[in-house]
Amino acid sequence: MTYPIRSFITAPLQCLAVLATLLAGLGIGPAAASDVAELHSSWRDCLHRSFDFQVALTSRTLAADSALRACRHGEEAYLGALSTSPMVDDDDVARVRPALLQRARGWLLSGRASRPL
Repeated sequence: MTYPIRSFITAPLQCLAVLATLLAGLGIGPAAASDVAELHSSWRDCLHRSFDFQVALTSRTLAADSALRACRHGEEAYLGALSTSPMVDDDDVARVRPALLQRARGWLLSGRASRPL
C-alpha cells in the first residue's frame, strides 16, 4: 500500500532519476550525465563518511543531520548540475530538494542497505 505522503516525496525523486537516465542516454545539457552521476556519487560518499564519523560520537539522528549539513557543498553541486539540463529548471530543483534531503536522511538512518539513494 502506498501512502500519499510517501508518493508525494518519492514521485519528484523518481522524475529526477528518470531524467538522469535520459540525459545519460542522450548526452544532453551543459553538465554531462556522467558528471551528474559522479557528483551524486561524491555527495553520497560524503554523507556516508560523515555519518560514520559522527555516529561514533553522538546519536544516529544527530549524526544524520550533521552529515547533511557537512555535505551541503556536494548536495549543491549535484543539484546545480541537474538544474543545467534543459528539461529541469531551478524551480524543479528547489521543489524536489526537501524530498531529496528527507530521503537521504532516511537512507542514512536505515543503514544504507535497504535502498539506494
